[in-house]
Amino acid sequence: MNADQLRALQAPLKELYKSDPSTALVKLRAVGRVGSDVDCHVETWRGHTVAGLHPATGGDGSLACSGDMLLQALAGCAGVTLAAVATAMGITIRSGRVLVEGDLDFRGTLGVAKDVPVGFRAIRLTFELDTDADEAKVAKLVELAERYCVVAQTLRAGCAPAVTFKRAAGS
Repeated sequence: MNADQLRALQAPLKELYKSDPSTALVKLRAVGRVGSDVDCHVETWRGHTVAGLHPATGGDGSLACSGDMLLQALAGCAGVTLAAVATAMGITIRSGRVLVEGDLDFRGTLGVAKDVPVGFRAIRLTFELDTDADEAKVAKLVELAERYCVVAQTLRAGCAPAVTFKRAAGS
C-alpha cells in the first residue's frame, strides 16, 4: 500500500468522524471463558487462545501468559501504527521488528511481598528498522507511531478497568 492508497482508504472515515463524531466511538470486546484447570479460553479473531499460569507462578509454560499477551498486543499495535505512519510519510521500510520487553516482580502477584506492586514495573518498546530515511525522519516516524498507537497510549494514560460482578444465567 502506498500513501495515496492509505489516504483514499482513510479519507471517508476521517470525514465521517469529523462530521459526526459519535460514529468514531467504537466498543471493542474481548471474551474469556474460565477453564477448570486454572486457565482461561480467550476468544480471538482466529479461534481461541488458552491463557494460563506463567512458569514464575507455577505454570508449566504450555499455555499463553496474559502478561506476554499484553506485550504482544503492544507489539502488534505499535507495528501496524508504525507501518501506517511510514506509509503516510512516504518512508520505505525494507524490514522491521518491534521488540517489547516488560519487567515483572512475581512476588506481587503471588502475594509474597505486600510492598511489591502487581504488574509491570517497566515496559520497553523498540523499533529495529532497515530504512534509508535520515535520522530526523526516523525520529519523527517513531514519535508519531508512539503518539497514535492505541495500546501504548492506553498503557501510558493508565486506563483503569472498571471491574464488576454479575451472576451467570442459571446460577
